[in-house]
Amino acid sequence: MASMETAAEHERILREIESTDTNCIGPTLRSVYDGQEHGLFMEKLDVRIRNHDREIEKMCNHHFQGFVDSITELLKVRGEAQKLKSQVIETNGRLQDDGKMLISSMEELKQCRVQQRNIATTIDKLTHCLPVLEMYSKLQEEMKAKRYYPALRILENLERTCLPRAGQYRFCSIMAENIPKLRTQIRDTAMMQLRDFLESIRKHSDKIGETAIKQAQVQRSLDSSVSTQPRIMTGRRSRKEAAAAGVGTDSNTHGGSPVSEQDSGILDVEDEEEDEEVPGAQDLVDFSPVYRCLHIYTVLGLRDVFENYYRKQRRKQARLVLQPHSNMHETLEGYSRYFNQIVGFFVVEDHILHTTQGLVNRAYVEELWELALSKIVAALRTHSSYCNDPDLVLDLKNLIVLFADTLQGFGFPVSQLFDMLLEMREQYGEILLKRWNITFRQVLDQDNYSPIPVSSEEEYRLYTSQFPLQDPELEKLPFPKKLPFSEFVPKVYCQLKEFIYACLKYSEDLHLSSTEVDDMIRKSTNLLLTRTLSHCLQYAIKKKNVGLAELVQVIINTTHLEQSCHFLEEFISNITNVPPDTVNATKLYGTSTFKDARHAAEAEIYTSLNTKIDQFLQLADYNWVAVVQGGGTLAASDYLIDLMAFLKSTFTVFTNLPGNVAQTACMSACKHISTSLMQLLLDPDIRQISIGALHQFHADVKECESFARAGPVAGFQGDTLLLAFSDLRQLLDLFTQWDWSTYLADYGKPTCRYLRVNPHTALALLEKMREMSRKNNVFAQLRKTDRDRQKLIDTIIKQLRNLIAQHHT
Repeated sequence: MASMETAAEHERILREIESTDTNCIGPTLRSVYDGQEHGLFMEKLDVRIRNHDREIEKMCNHHFQGFVDSITELLKVRGEAQKLKSQVIETNGRLQDDGKMLISSMEELKQCRVQQRNIATTIDKLTHCLPVLEMYSKLQEEMKAKRYYPALRILENLERTCLPRAGQYRFCSIMAENIPKLRTQIRDTAMMQLRDFLESIRKHSDKIGETAIKQAQVQRSLDSSVSTQPRIMTGRRSRKEAAAAGVGTDSNTHGGSPVSEQDSGILDVEDEEEDEEVPGAQDLVDFSPVYRCLHIYTVLGLRDVFENYYRKQRRKQARLVLQPHSNMHETLEGYSRYFNQIVGFFVVEDHILHTTQGLVNRAYVEELWELALSKIVAALRTHSSYCNDPDLVLDLKNLIVLFADTLQGFGFPVSQLFDMLLEMREQYGEILLKRWNITFRQVLDQDNYSPIPVSSEEEYRLYTSQFPLQDPELEKLPFPKKLPFSEFVPKVYCQLKEFIYACLKYSEDLHLSSTEVDDMIRKSTNLLLTRTLSHCLQYAIKKKNVGLAELVQVIINTTHLEQSCHFLEEFISNITNVPPDTVNATKLYGTSTFKDARHAAEAEIYTSLNTKIDQFLQLADYNWVAVVQGGGTLAASDYLIDLMAFLKSTFTVFTNLPGNVAQTACMSACKHISTSLMQLLLDPDIRQISIGALHQFHADVKECESFARAGPVAGFQGDTLLLAFSDLRQLLDLFTQWDWSTYLADYGKPTCRYLRVNPHTALALLEKMREMSRKNNVFAQLRKTDRDRQKLIDTIIKQLRNLIAQHHT
């Protein structure tokens, strides 16, 4: 058994040796030597090796013939390779022999090329040296003749072109040493001339600006006489053409040899070309020194130094010019001086820009203008905010427009100035609104709120020329007659037109389209209507001691003003040449303004009327415990008769009001009377009410119904006005006729006779009557009729409470 296990273990180890990587075979072999049968394992290993050798031998025998065939083929290829090698060696020899002749020819060609290059270099050096000597000789002549600009041109050519080309020769070094001395002398002279020039333009800036603005004003006047449309600035084109001529002249100076004394000829050319279109800065300032300095510094290679110095000095002068005086806002002359200096400064800069090549460039001028523009706008905003006079603001606006047009003619963007003018337009509008607020209040305070009497045709035409009244029936009436409105209607209408004219004046020359002007005027007029005039009308309506007659006249006046709004629309369209039906056109809010004012007056009428009614009702003095009077008809209370008389006289005044206003006032008054009487019946302070008191109340309600039936105001259909007293009428009929069975039986049905009687109201009134009955029973306990009536009242109260509970559930 043990031998079988050993054999199996050895077989496993052999399989593992065959299948395991040689790097990992160590543990397997160790397990063999750890056992006792390693000799037996070696025998099995030898057997396994012999078996594998036999298998290898079989495999080799199987493939041997193919191997022999391959060796035979390889021997044949070796012979062919030997032949190819010999052919390659023979070809290479022939190629080497032919290449020796070619290399010899190339060496000869290389030598010829070197000689040719040396000859060309020598000719080139001589060509460069001869002009240097000739030019230096000419330089000496120019320096002796004190013609510095041609000498500088020669120096420039020598230093930048000729000397570098000539090379490092001794005579070139001597020439280079003498150049800086001449350059220093010329540079000092040029700087002195530049300082004199800067001082000159500083002194003349004010006068230059004044001249430019005057010429721009003349040009604008000429343009206005040719066309009524807003002028488009075209001076820039001629300025550019003149500048092109000036720049061309400058460029020629660099190509030729002009003398410094002829530099001012550029100004003469511009004088001829710009005599009528551009302010003649050259007439007041001699620009030739700056041109000479520019040329000299350019040739000296110090153009940047010259430009920086010039720009630095001009920036300092700009800061001085842009600093406004502290009292500039007090007079128009202060603004004018400020603008003249600024215009003069930039006219000079524009002239320099277009008559020099890069002394000041467009970017520098634009940067300077942006700085100036921000300071100008800030200064104008600050100083104009102190102004409360619309006339001064308007004059300042015209001055700013002239200032902007002048600079726009020189190509400076002035859109910010016009934007600021639009901002000032808001300030101007606010100042106008304040002035017109005072004017409207004066008109309203001085008005007598009475129709205007007219005694003659001339007087009638005078008023109709001030206000567009169109009433054919009124025109047919003989004189004397009365206009339906009071004095403040034509005055307010005229003031509205004056305000529109004032707005139009500000909109002129702002380079706005007709549509923009129309929109601006309409928006300002809307502010006047909705804010200023509306507040003034509200003030007139709400102030103390305004009677009903005055309120009625206010309604009539606002009605006519509302009807005139489309005439204002046409008026604005006529002066702006914009049709009122233009798309996106702003509509006037006058109709809504006058409607609001009329509604406020109507509400005030209703409130005042109700207040007056309350004053009459406070005089009511009912005997709530009165007994039933036998025989005859009860008369209405005195206070109520007086109230009805007051209402009749009041509604007579309402005849000129629109029908709906008079009807609403009448209905409101009747409802207020009905509600007040109902509240009087249900007053919790009144704890007892007798049937006699209800009879008196019934008589007063009949008086109110008689008033309503008489139709104090026309326009009511049928008995519409009586509906205001229907709640009281049904309640009093229920109690005076004691028709409780019908009420309780038909309650809730649409055909109920007492449909408007609320059970809560009936219960409250019935409890007051029960309280009165109880008080009487204290003194008459033995009277059977009173006891029965008391029981009946208690029964009805109980039924009413059940009815209320059922409907509540």
